[in-house]
Amino acid sequence: MAVVVMTDDGIAFDGTTPERSPLGGAEAAFLTVAEALAARGHRVMVRNRCAAPLTHNGVDWAPLDGGLPDACDLYIANRGHRLIGLIPTARRRLFWLHNPGTYLRKWRYVRELWRHRPIIVTTGRYHASTVPRWMPSGGRVSIPYAMPDEFRHATAHTEAPPPRAIFSSNPLRGLDWLLDLWEQRIHPALPQAELHLYCGPGVYGAVGDRKGEAMRAVLAHADELAAKGVRRFAPLPRGALIEALAQSRVMLYRGDLGETFCLAVAEAQALGVPAVVQALGSLPERVQDGVTGFVANDDASFARHAIALLSDDALWRNQHEAALRLQRGLSSEEVAQHFEALMA
Repeated sequence: MAVVVMTDDGIAFDGTTPERSPLGGAEAAFLTVAEALAARGHRVMVRNRCAAPLTHNGVDWAPLDGGLPDACDLYIANRGHRLIGLIPTARRRLFWLHNPGTYLRKWRYVRELWRHRPIIVTTGRYHASTVPRWMPSGGRVSIPYAMPDEFRHATAHTEAPPPRAIFSSNPLRGLDWLLDLWEQRIHPALPQAELHLYCGPGVYGAVGDRKGEAMRAVLAHADELAAKGVRRFAPLPRGALIEALAQSRVMLYRGDLGETFCLAVAEAQALGVPAVVQALGSLPERVQDGVTGFVANDDASFARHAIALLSDDALWRNQHEAALRLQRGLSSEEVAQHFEALMA
């Protein structure tokens, strides 16, 4: 049994958070790995901004300011430069990135990476390409996010869902663009179709607070389109989101250069929901173009593919079944094994 310490200094959350409210992709990935390592018999300690100590699903959670051990077998510092060197004698040190690696050029990151030489962990090809080649480290590795088990065991629909599209990502990542495209191109072609939005600043903690005004402006635009089939809902915890996704016919998401994995699209694909995206950030890694959805070259083709999936039952069926067959992703245990391998 190894001793694993994981630290994070972003938003406040703990192992019980998904039972009460939605989590952002990076936080969900962090929690999933912690619980998967614990399930494999390791002693896992998480130190972050949680409100109080607790043990949940085998993981020992406590506030970061409560102190850390001096040593461990595997230390995973999540995102923040202040975390990289916190455990002086960690046998293996990782620095897990979730955002594009261009910010590592800042001196405070270069200094800590040079001093401690952690292995830099990214989530895929696009993400790895954003980390400057000259950046000091103890190595680099890409490990995809785990797909929660709840998303990996869906069965095929017997009937096509109604013409309902879904968006469940950050409203600042292309939702304004999608609303315009819906109003100008998609809704006129399919006035009976609906676009359901499950998003809001509450998912993103303090970051959501800082960008709340901008998010609310986009969501106000959505509210103005109620007569054109746009329906807005509060973000959902994982279990309820699965039901909303299962009742949707297609996920529409343009993508963003800041999107290094896009768990929202990955989860939809695992449940058999075709997706229409553009070739921005990691989105071409999440959707198999023409097989489990479409990677559109421009706005016109995005709208055309969206309309086709919302209206063509045979096309939807083919892509629905392909997504179920090909897009299950890695299980939490498989991802935990990738992290374990870095201790060797």
